[in-house]
Amino acid sequence: MSSSGGSPPVVGSFSHGFPEHIRIVSQEHSLPFSKGILSESLTATGLPPQRAYAVAQLVEGSLRRRESLEIALDDLRSLVMASLAENEEPLFVDRYQKWQELTASNRPLIIVIGGATGVGKSTLASQVAARLGIVRLISTDTIRQVMRAFFSSTLMPSIHCSSFDAEKAVRVPLDKTADPRVLGFVEQVRMVNAGVEAVVTRAVKEGLRMVVEGVHIVPGFMPSLADSPALIMQLIVAVTDEASHRSHFLLRERQTEGRRPNRRYVRHFHDIRRIQEFILALAGEQGTLVVENEDIDSAVGTVVDALYARLGETGTGASIAAAC
Repeated sequence: MSSSGGSPPVVGSFSHGFPEHIRIVSQEHSLPFSKGILSESLTATGLPPQRAYAVAQLVEGSLRRRESLEIALDDLRSLVMASLAENEEPLFVDRYQKWQELTASNRPLIIVIGGATGVGKSTLASQVAARLGIVRLISTDTIRQVMRAFFSSTLMPSIHCSSFDAEKAVRVPLDKTADPRVLGFVEQVRMVNAGVEAVVTRAVKEGLRMVVEGVHIVPGFMPSLADSPALIMQLIVAVTDEASHRSHFLLRERQTEGRRPNRRYVRHFHDIRRIQEFILALAGEQGTLVVENEDIDSAVGTVVDALYARLGETGTGASIAAAC
């Protein structure tokens, strides 16, 4: 054991047994390199997590073999591109470049996911957000709950019902021939979308990335943001097979430890299916993407593919940055 008067520790590539940090420098700022963060940005391309982490490890190895443990941000991106090109398909190289251009442009990204009760919207939304590294995820049920605190059941009865039984809040149907289930649902959608519009507008103004999900995301009812600099992608989740749809409710009951009992949804199952028919009909009219949720991994892949198709259509370069 060394005495207290021994030599001071040597400062080199290792300190206290840990490797010295790699630093990413940009102008006068610098940050430590992180395999985890790099891996997350690579999974945003659709690259499976284990392969993304493997590429991140290769990049770290290349950085540690350099003379300096500091690297410029642009040089790091070039190194990542080279590692991807050497080890992965050209598709992921192209997507990584698009994702980096989107990040550099500071363009807001809003993904809105709708669909009837019990089709797996929340699960898909959380998986998509995780894949893309988006930390802001909000449900329209949360927006509706906030609205309930401000508007009583006397003033706004529709928002105090579930989406599939809002017909009981319709006091004077304007169309006697219309399906009351759909009338009640539409009334609730219109009210909740006032809150959705406020949330989305603020996210766009602040240049945020966000996923919004819920039954109240209905084609034709979302606020028009055509003049916005944001990239807004809307999609509808569906489960067309009735047996599969029923099984979703049982699974949800187990996942929530009984907080969302299966029997309540089964009792209203035909109402829920009717609302899904209505939503899908509007999606067909509006040309909105419909994602069949037979398998969650495939559904996430479909959403990621659709996002990069949109990026290819809209462009992500300097012109966008100037527009922002």
